[in-house]
Amino acid sequence: MTLARWITQTLQERLQPTELTVTDESEQHHGHSGWREGGETHFHVYIVSEAFSGKSRVARHRLVNEVLKETFDKGLHALAIQAKAPGE
Repeated sequence: MTLARWITQTLQERLQPTELTVTDESEQHHGHSGWREGGETHFHVYIVSEAFSGKSRVARHRLVNEVLKETFDKGLHALAIQAKAPGE
């Protein structure tokens, strides 16, 4: 399973988003720290979930990072997060 698929599946299972986009942006970081041949090192996540309602931006990012903590062991170097509650 690709890392992108694993991220998608994990977020779907744990946060039940109404919208979710996982984009591999590794090629934009070619030659930078953490980049490696084959990509899957730098991702952008756009997620809308009820789990973020009433939470600050920092709390939302912490929640996503907690859910995906194993991903960093699987080779993830950087994760950009856009986390919103429904209606935002």
